[in-house]
Amino acid sequence: SFSARTIVYKGMFLAYQLGAFYPDLSDPDFTSALALIHQRFSTNTFPSWKLAHPYRMTAHNGEINTIRSNVNWMAARQASVASDRFGKDISKIWPVSYEGQSDTACFDNALEFLVRGGYSLPHAAMMLIPEAWAGNPLMDETRRAFYEYHAALMEPWDGPASMALSDGNQIVATLDRNGLRPARYFVTKDGLVVLASEAGTLKVPEEDIVEKWRLQPGKMLLIDLKEGRIIADDEIKQTLASSNPYPKWLARTQIVLEELPDVLPQAPKTFESLLDRQQAFGYTQEDIKVLLTPMACTGQEPLGSMGTDTPISALSQKSKLLYTYFKQNFAQVTNPPIDPIREESVMSLVSFIGPRPNLFDLKGLSRVKRLEVRQPILTNEDLEKIRTIGDIADNQFRTTTLDITYSTNSEIEGENLDTDMEAALANLCQMAEKRVRDGDNIIILSDRLIRADRIAIPALLATAAVHHHLIRKGLRTSSGLVIETGEAREIHHFAVLAGYGAEAINPYLAFETLSAMQAEGKLPPEVDDREVVHRYIKSVGKGLLKVMSKMGISTYQSYCGAQVFDAVGLSQKFVDRFFFGTATSIEGVGLKEVATETRRRHTLAFGDKLSLRRSLEFGGEFALRTRGEVHAWNATTVSHLQHAVRSNSSEKYEEFANAVNSSSKDLFNIRSLFRIKDASELGRKPIDISEVEPAKDIVKRFATGAMSYGSISREAHTNLAIAMNSMGAKSNTGEGGEEPDRFVPKSDGTSMRSAIKQVASGRFGVTTEYLANSDMIQIKMAQGAKPGEGGQLPGHKVDAVIAKVRHSTKGVGLISPPPHHDIYSIEDLAQLIYDLKNVNPKSDISVKLVSEVGVGTVAAGVTKARADHITVSGFDGGTGASPLTSIKNAGSPWEIGLAETHQTLVLNKLRSRVALQVDGGLKTGRDVVIGALLGADEFGFATAPLIASGCIMMRKCHLNTCPVGIATQDPVLRRRFTGKPEHIVNYFFFVAEEVRQIMASLGYASLNEMIGQINVLDRKKANDHYKSEGLDFSKLFFDPAMGEDVGIIHSELQDHHLEDVLDQKLIKEAAPALNGKDAVQITTEINNTDRTAGTMLSGVVASKFGHEGLDEDKIHIKLNGTAGQSFGAWLARGITMELEGEANDYVGKGLSGGRIIIYPSKRAKNIVAENSIIVGNTVLYGAIEGECYFRGVAGERFAVRNSGAIAVVEGVGDHGCEYMTGGVVAVLGGTGRNFAAGMSGGIAYVMDESGTFAN
Repeated sequence: SFSARTIVYKGMFLAYQLGAFYPDLSDPDFTSALALIHQRFSTNTFPSWKLAHPYRMTAHNGEINTIRSNVNWMAARQASVASDRFGKDISKIWPVSYEGQSDTACFDNALEFLVRGGYSLPHAAMMLIPEAWAGNPLMDETRRAFYEYHAALMEPWDGPASMALSDGNQIVATLDRNGLRPARYFVTKDGLVVLASEAGTLKVPEEDIVEKWRLQPGKMLLIDLKEGRIIADDEIKQTLASSNPYPKWLARTQIVLEELPDVLPQAPKTFESLLDRQQAFGYTQEDIKVLLTPMACTGQEPLGSMGTDTPISALSQKSKLLYTYFKQNFAQVTNPPIDPIREESVMSLVSFIGPRPNLFDLKGLSRVKRLEVRQPILTNEDLEKIRTIGDIADNQFRTTTLDITYSTNSEIEGENLDTDMEAALANLCQMAEKRVRDGDNIIILSDRLIRADRIAIPALLATAAVHHHLIRKGLRTSSGLVIETGEAREIHHFAVLAGYGAEAINPYLAFETLSAMQAEGKLPPEVDDREVVHRYIKSVGKGLLKVMSKMGISTYQSYCGAQVFDAVGLSQKFVDRFFFGTATSIEGVGLKEVATETRRRHTLAFGDKLSLRRSLEFGGEFALRTRGEVHAWNATTVSHLQHAVRSNSSEKYEEFANAVNSSSKDLFNIRSLFRIKDASELGRKPIDISEVEPAKDIVKRFATGAMSYGSISREAHTNLAIAMNSMGAKSNTGEGGEEPDRFVPKSDGTSMRSAIKQVASGRFGVTTEYLANSDMIQIKMAQGAKPGEGGQLPGHKVDAVIAKVRHSTKGVGLISPPPHHDIYSIEDLAQLIYDLKNVNPKSDISVKLVSEVGVGTVAAGVTKARADHITVSGFDGGTGASPLTSIKNAGSPWEIGLAETHQTLVLNKLRSRVALQVDGGLKTGRDVVIGALLGADEFGFATAPLIASGCIMMRKCHLNTCPVGIATQDPVLRRRFTGKPEHIVNYFFFVAEEVRQIMASLGYASLNEMIGQINVLDRKKANDHYKSEGLDFSKLFFDPAMGEDVGIIHSELQDHHLEDVLDQKLIKEAAPALNGKDAVQITTEINNTDRTAGTMLSGVVASKFGHEGLDEDKIHIKLNGTAGQSFGAWLARGITMELEGEANDYVGKGLSGGRIIIYPSKRAKNIVAENSIIVGNTVLYGAIEGECYFRGVAGERFAVRNSGAIAVVEGVGDHGCEYMTGGVVAVLGGTGRNFAAGMSGGIAYVMDESGTFAN
């Protein structure tokens, strides 16, 4: 490195090799006051020298989720940044970050830019990673003013982050606002400070340690080497917050929109009818009835069920809004989503509109005002305040409204449509640039002037075009961007507009529609004209928080411009021009097709079509409707399949398969356009079907999807299990647990036991006994129908039996947290895989992912984390209950995710180590064959087996009113269930026989021969389908061709390194107790490399004795030292683990009756136990029962999702007892913020000596 103060060493090798590679590190003459070490767990991205940490100033454990937004906004600052330090040379620095750099490299560049520009290291860190200030009642006003002032200067770099920063004089360690990474530290009596992501990384005598603590969410630790002292968070922030009169600066420069007086409306009036304008913007009856009405009545987004089975927009015959081509991204594995319900306190919808102040105005000289809005959905009155804000004295705001409609010059359908819109867009961008250069600093893009002779440019296209044009010109931070549109109405619309640069949005036509409904008496009387707008905005706000949280983004300010979407069915040229930086995998439509779709809607709206004169089109997106959107599951396909399985008719199955596979008119999914080549094209010869692998072997590769007991009835759930077990296939419990009586086969030999036990974020019913009774344990990272969200079970489906199985409260609805609270990183996932493998070493560990661009890289990390099995789910999978916007707008088709995953694993020589399963809307043998050719070993089905069991697709699963007894807990309706195991067996054998026929025609004798043979697939042309012409599947059909020595199917076992774990010794020494004889006492040492201690022993206890376990204290284990992660996880009844020392994260997760006691070492004479950290984060996660006693303080999220354990602790961090549904917790000390959020059962006692608990 070129620094005069620091040297950076890097190596692409294992940590223990560092010293041998660099001899100077062991030279006694070579000394340093500091060492910053980053060991990279190279799983989620591919190793590269330039991506290795540390950088110039930064070592980072985590992810910057808002990186696209941060890089864009940094680039956009070019015109507004001036600095005395840089002078005219500042132009040489741009761009601050480059395309292709990692998130940490970009952060490091920004940090150095701020420090070189005059900010101190801690000041710059507080600007980039601010703590949660907007909703924190405990923060003093001076500090809040500091953060609020800087919020207009720099948007947060948001995401899970444990940062260590140094310029050689100071070291700053800081955590993200939500504390999503661990950081423990100790201080010795001679001034040595050791901070690491785990306790026990360096051995130091306990008697030398004077302090043991942790970094807390949003907090900071500063070590000043010049002053020779440790500076705590409060002192750093108090010093910086009081170094300038920030409250005074804020009062001088800030305008809060909501505090401005009302003004007279100036919006242009229209003479077009409400109906015509609704039709022009694509409104349907379904939009109003299914989406807008519940939002306006309840203030909540509406729920639906059964997933989506309509075509993607690029394949639909209907005219689609541009928003529908964008699918929401979501966090899975490498970083967590946020729980927007129970951790709303760290989230914020505050937005700033208008020019950004000079980033290097260090002395507060700026007179530039900042316009703050408390949330980004503007009422009509709010918008008028912005339109006239320039009339207010003493502010520099100048607002201009740009019309985004254009003349309908071309009379002939198809003539010049794209050039008309292209010219309108070019003119719009030039006009926006001119207005900004002329001094206007708030631009309102408005489509209010839409009329018969003026077409509106899609609001999203106009927004993205202007946003990116101003970024390219370096002018984006000189102006705010507000959207006044009749098009936006559902949550996804607002999310996409925000993602591409809208700082605030006024959905005037949605308000007008709701007001008209209210005036016509179509809404409840308590919802008056003002209330209807309030509730609608409230529901949109909640929905936006949820969409932001899926990607782990906490603030609207960070989300604005973050572009966290995949384009599905848009051409690369179109995306590069208007949505630069967005991924698009299969090409698709461009400006011409978008213009055509827009023109079609406009023509119908202002035309003479009889059926549209008095009413909107039906829609049919969420349920099958005449003249509505087509659905793959319709009356024909449902009746054919049910007839086939009940009469065991192969002819009827063939009719079903033909209806699904060979639809010439309706293209339902990407694979509808795949062509399976003839054998002759491949240089192969067909073989006789008798030579093909038998159906009884093929069906063993099939599994039913994860449908929880609770979402479906016991009758339906056991029916699936009996059917799959009879074939040697697998059924999946879903996330609701399973009744123990099903673990033992019935007297006639039939088994109701689900082979796959799912572990989801709610941990409902996940006991040691449950895990021990599995052939596969599946970690559900995401679900196709609602990735980035937790499962939902409405309260009316939680009867007494369901509540008992889930260890929850009868009648109380259950919404699982979006994140697994023990998976905030790829390292954490590796730990959970290891935990589960310890509980049940015979069980394969599966990880369920959802298709999105980048899922292949995640899957490579999951494979390196030693998963045995990976499922890639498509966005069109089913669900028992999910917000409708998620069902339609999150995730990608499985064809995209599966192809990328297989290719990435092959390229990295990992494919042979893991079994790959695909699921999401699979129906026929052709689907199975295409899945196999794209790389799948196994295949999951969910909706189709339910149809075979009698489901008639009423899509009322979330209402508990299923008329055929499948998706209900109502005892009367359950008696209507007529499904039999043989119906499901018949279905799967029909599918297997169809697979065999295709294999025979291609000359493949076994499925293994066919897996990954991508060259068999080709694209077929769609007749009479103008939108599908641009689709290009070359990325999906790419063959890595790594040579014969690189496996392309699952062919080797993962090594989980279980042979030397501490529990092998414990099991041996506990043999007398396990054999029903004497109680045993075991004493041994433990180190932080001893992970998951006590778990394998507990698995043995549960296998032998069930959940009842052993007598109390039958096995007593006394340990000394620092325990590794997951100490006492799933500890069974009858085992006591007593630890003298300390433990890391995830102590007692899944506790199933055992007892854990932890207290400091007797040699730790210089620490005060009740003021010292003793256990890490997320202790007792998903605990079922048992006892814990901790002599010291625990970290964040103590007892999260505790369902029945008893715990005593001397203090806890933020989010303690979150979503607890049972048990007792006694906190003999302080708590952090957000204690007991979402707690619906159990009791928590807090000893509040300081009197601050109420706040």
